Amino acid sequence: MTQLTVKNLDHLGMIAAIIDELGIVDYINQQLGEKDTTKISAGLVVKVMILNDLGLINSPL
Repeated sequence: MTQLTVKNLDHLGMIAAIIDELGIVDYINQQLGEKDTTKISAGLVVKVMILNDLGLINSPL
């Protein structure tokens, strides 16, 4: 029997999907340009920073 696991993404999954649908990562990468030596694009870094900041809002101090 297959076991099903469910994870609660709260609002971060929706925010990530909206960022992808708006093309924010690609737009930032186009504006800044990409180098061959980079492993992570600037657009992806901005996306992760947004999601990280929103995730910290739910954490108690």
